[in-house]
Amino acid sequence: MQVLNTRAARGTALLALGSILLAGCSSAATTSETAAAGDGATAAGSGETLIVYTNSNSDGRGEWVTEQAAEAGFEIEIVGLGGADLTNRILAEQNNPVGDVVFGLNTMFFETLKADDAITAYEPAWADEVPQDAGDPVDGAYWPLVDQAIVMVYDEASADAPPADMADLWNDPAYQGTYEVNTALGQATPQLVVAGILAPYVDESGEVSEEGWAQVEAYFANGSPAVEGTDLYARFERDEVDYGIVPSGGIIARDEEYGTTTAIVPSENGVPFVTEQIGVIAGTDQEAEAQAFIDWFGSSEVQGAFAEQFNSMPVSEAAQEQANPEVVELVGSVQRADIDFALVREHIGAWIERIELEYLP
Repeated sequence: MQVLNTRAARGTALLALGSILLAGCSSAATTSETAAAGDGATAAGSGETLIVYTNSNSDGRGEWVTEQAAEAGFEIEIVGLGGADLTNRILAEQNNPVGDVVFGLNTMFFETLKADDAITAYEPAWADEVPQDAGDPVDGAYWPLVDQAIVMVYDEASADAPPADMADLWNDPAYQGTYEVNTALGQATPQLVVAGILAPYVDESGEVSEEGWAQVEAYFANGSPAVEGTDLYARFERDEVDYGIVPSGGIIARDEEYGTTTAIVPSENGVPFVTEQIGVIAGTDQEAEAQAFIDWFGSSEVQGAFAEQFNSMPVSEAAQEQANPEVVELVGSVQRADIDFALVREHIGAWIERIELEYLP
């Protein structure tokens, strides 16, 4: 592969930073391949490698996007990190950007990037296919792709007497140690869980009541810490835990893999919903290529194929026609928590710091 000297330097920088580069091919359904290729109108194919940052590359997603992008004329490298870590990397690289496009981060992280001028506004070709307020209605600095609910789940076949409310898991001694807690608070999902628990106890200035901190302390103290590299459903299978948090988009695939029948623990206060967004990284030397990639990847054809392949819930109403009806029903069945993400963005760092200092072993 021929790469210009500037791109080679960027590749060296990636290796020096210890990036997780995911490239290659994975098989996809023929219908998905055809749809993902689209009509080819937006494929740019400059011949240079486009660096795509994401926290949504697991379970074959990174390989699928790489393969489909190649068919559409884009040569990309996927760089995957947890949401908070990826956001911090983009901010740290502002004076010498390595990435060109970022997708998958939630609204809170994209608001952080926007506030620091780390992303550049761009209106994609599919802008009128998504609700304006699902992305950045003020400046158009980022645009929505996928909705996910962050839910507490269990296998109906193995969990006895599931709680009537999620908070019972850490407040009722009968459930002590039966649920998994993820203590990797540099990742997006654990931060959203914290935000969801604290939401009813935060005032307009961002102050958390003592009752709120007591809930967080109990959540971490009474759960079973996640095992690095071990899927929650594998722990279900081994009877290590009965309950755990997952994004809604991963449920159907895990039921197929593990033979489980997933049910969701209700939550009186609702559950966090995240909208995965996409944007152009400020300072990229491939801005036109990055914009063309966004036009392609966010199109209803590609997002519909992505939804079909990975059981995601696309924001695009046109793409939802290709989504799994079970996913559409599942996402519609849970209550959305009332979370002020602008407030959370402002205070989440201090909240996480307190949790790490006071509530984690």
